[in-house]
Amino acid sequence: MRILVVEDDENLNRQMVSALTEQGYAVDAALDGEDGHFLGETEPYDAVILDLGLPQMDGLSVLEAWRREGRTMPVLILTARDRWSDKVQGIDAGADDYVAKPFHMEEVLARVRALVRRAAGHASNDLTAGSVRLDLRASRVTVDGNPVKLTSHEYKVLEYLMHHRGKTISRTELTEHLYDQDFDRDSNTIEVFVGRLRKKLGIDLIETVRGLGYRIDPPGGETDGADA
Repeated sequence: MRILVVEDDENLNRQMVSALTEQGYAVDAALDGEDGHFLGETEPYDAVILDLGLPQMDGLSVLEAWRREGRTMPVLILTARDRWSDKVQGIDAGADDYVAKPFHMEEVLARVRALVRRAAGHASNDLTAGSVRLDLRASRVTVDGNPVKLTSHEYKVLEYLMHHRGKTISRTELTEHLYDQDFDRDSNTIEVFVGRLRKKLGIDLIETVRGLGYRIDPPGGETDGADA
């Protein structure tokens, strides 16, 4: 999953990027509203953490511009604790949730997990597909209750596919959502990670949809209509 952090406090920005990266997210960061708006307008993100008090372009204007442009990624706004009006304006402008400063990093991580989860239509932090269970909080994968050790990139591929179960995901989409802006992206490596995942999971879970990408079928076999 790919996250954008827009926060002008360099120390806090760095702390959030570090915490999110440790949780397995690919993270891009901006220190002012103009850069944040540009990244959110041009790059695909699964969630955004957006401070409202930004230089160059304030966070509320950034959010309103994204929504006018049809950008629908979930947005978590950061507000000053005593500025309840900021919270109201942010929600009305299209924010999905908010956290008041100062905050505990664990709360931010939990709210980001919830935003990503809800955006994909999941109510729980546990994603399941057949005998495979993925615990989002612990970044842990099991098959029939037995732990499976995955590399960070293998985990990210499996997590994205399970979040979008039933949808055919192209290698390009996987690449765009799993790597930050500075990563040397090569969609061919996705094929390698999928091959490794199949071996480690030991079950027929990830389907190759010829010419289109990969898919994990939902319960009941309903799919997005792509031909296998």
